[in-house]
Amino acid sequence: MDDRAWLAQQFEENRPRLRGVAYRMLGSLSEADDAVQEAWLRLDRSAVAEIESLPAWLTTVVSRVCLNQLRTRERRREESLDANPVERGDLSADPEEEAQLADSVGLALLVVLDSLGPAERIAFVLHDMFAVPFEEIAPMLDRTPAAVRQLASRARRRVKGGDRPADLSRGRRVVEAYLAAARGGDFEALLHLLDPDVVLHADAAVSGTPAPVVLRGVRSVSRGALLASDRARATTLALVDGSPALVMAPLGHLRVALAFTFDGDAITGIDVVADPERLRALEICLISE
Repeated sequence: MDDRAWLAQQFEENRPRLRGVAYRMLGSLSEADDAVQEAWLRLDRSAVAEIESLPAWLTTVVSRVCLNQLRTRERRREESLDANPVERGDLSADPEEEAQLADSVGLALLVVLDSLGPAERIAFVLHDMFAVPFEEIAPMLDRTPAAVRQLASRARRRVKGGDRPADLSRGRRVVEAYLAAARGGDFEALLHLLDPDVVLHADAAVSGTPAPVVLRGVRSVSRGALLASDRARATTLALVDGSPALVMAPLGHLRVALAFTFDGDAITGIDVVADPERLRALEICLISE
């Protein structure tokens, strides 16, 4: 076996792990495959004899490629999410495979990861999910190991949900019931969950209208929920700014958040957020099963 064939064999042995690293960072199978392919191209051009640990070297290269991609996304986020509906995950050559992979990773986890900054995401994924030491992550982010440890810790708190009040169970039950009714097209169930004077505010990015949309009254809001039933299939429970809420995240890509206000067991208000700036300002955490 010649040197190039041996190198290709070693790379293929590392490919599944590298693909897993890239997918958790980028949330897109097509982009993950592109990052892994870029790692191969760089390896093919490198002086292999100078590489002490090929798995570590490949992980570093893939992580840096992903970091550059995440930073590019941050610069693009001033664009409306709905104004550019064909985005990261939608470009996959195999949407079914990507959906299966998203399900295996955990849709809710991908939602939270999508809300993290690039450095937090890299630190958390590499350290907590792939056991890469902080000392190896630090050069990728141009940070000290101590600073990277803080990034991972902050991301971990977001993922785990931080400190939560003990009385969230009622709100969670109501939001779960609302989601089930929206998915099932159950108009009568929505009528029972919503306060008669409920008000829904949706920012302009939700529907692409010049101005925000306001719906008032139980029937108007219920009909609006039913019209969005197809989106509800990509919706998951979360904490938004510490309260039970819903986030719409096709394949884990955060697009819309629904924050609720309650009066007992009745929903009195729904704030639908799709504006990128507003989404970035939200604290989104998992709700433990």
